[in-house]
Order: sequence, then C-alpha cells, then structure tokens
Amino acid sequence: SGARVECITSSDTSGLGTRYTVAGGGAESVEQTRASRGTDIWVRDLFYNTPARLKYMKTVQTEFSHISDYVTRISLAHPFIAFTLIHNDKHVLKTPGSGDLQQTIAAVYGVSTARAMLKISAENADFTLNGWIGKPELTRANRYGITTIVNGRYVRSYPLQNAVVQAYHTLLPTGRFPLGILQIGMDPSLVDVNVHPAKLEVRFSKERELTSFVISELTNVLHRAD
Repeated sequence: SGARVECITSSDTSGLGTRYTVAGGGAESVEQTRASRGTDIWVRDLFYNTPARLKYMKTVQTEFSHISDYVTRISLAHPFIAFTLIHNDKHVLKTPGSGDLQQTIAAVYGVSTARAMLKISAENADFTLNGWIGKPELTRANRYGITTIVNGRYVRSYPLQNAVVQAYHTLLPTGRFPLGILQIGMDPSLVDVNVHPAKLEVRFSKERELTSFVISELTNVLHRAD
C-alpha cells in the first residue's frame, strides 16, 4: 500500500506468465506476458504516497544494512532458493539455491569460513536440530553471527543465542561470540509466534528443554572436533 509494486510470475516452462501491477494498494493492471518460471517482484518509490513514513527513513547506508542483514538470514533459512542482492549495480550477495546449506554459507561468509564449520544433526522426542557451527577460531564481536531458524523461518531468540554461546564455554575469548546457523524443527504448538509485531521474536513452551538440548548437542560436536 505504500509503494508501486510489479509482480511477474509463471508456474511452468511455457514461456508465458502474468504481470500484476499495484500502486498505493490499488490494482492497476493484470495481463499476460512473456516470463520464465519463477516470480520477480519489484517495489519502487517506497512511501511515495505517505510522506510522514518517508520522513522517518534513515540514511541509504542504514536502510541497506537492514535489507542486507535480512536477505542474508532468509537465504540461510531457505538454501533451496537462490537469492541475489544487488545494490548500486553491484552484486552484494548471490546464493546458489542448491539446497546445500554449507554452499549457502560459503556464498554469505566465504569459502574458507564455510570449510571451518562443523555440521550439526540431532533429534529427540520434541526437537530436530540441524545446521553448522564455527570452530572456535571463527569469532565475532557480537551475537549477530548466530542465525536461528525455527520451522523454516528466521527468528530472533536470545535464549537460543545464549545456548549457543554457553556450548562454547571457555573455548572463546572474553567478549567474542561464535558463528552458527541452526535449523530447529518442532511441533508448531510448542512455539508462540505472536509476541512481536513483525513476528521476529518467538516464545517456546519448552524453552528449558530446547536450550538444554542445543547446549548438549553443540558441546558434543565441539568436543569431538579436531
């Protein structure tokens, strides 16, 4: 409703698709067009019709850093989708979409970083845990290097981030944090997604059991590693 939006989509390989354009929340046109399989969405002139919102936009660098961070997180959450992020005609991010999370990590953080990570795969009666964690030498100055994905969706969870840090215990220097991408699966009834307006933060009904499971499995992987 606050932008000019164009969507071109096709569900097959016929070479034909549909172009749907919207301006300010109102449909402008729906028409057939040439298109390859997939969906392209363009959002232009953001907040052109809501100057009060436009006034509160930050600098280009600040807004782009938010965009870059979020695209990075969803690319890690969906390694089977190829993401391309272009800023000022430069490719900032390009993921393969192969379904291999380690390849996506290589696209995001670099090949050498991806090679210095340890695979996680575990499950119990309530949870499944998959992903990759960095060896202790792959440290960060903050917790932003920890990506937590619950039932296929990126979420921010301080308890989960804290569990990852606790698993490293004394393996990290003071004030440094690990790199990790955790994919956690659970029954939807165990997670409440309605505690944050943007649904980025969640609450777990078995939080203690989940964090204990994460700490235990990550600790085991770290202790077995060279």
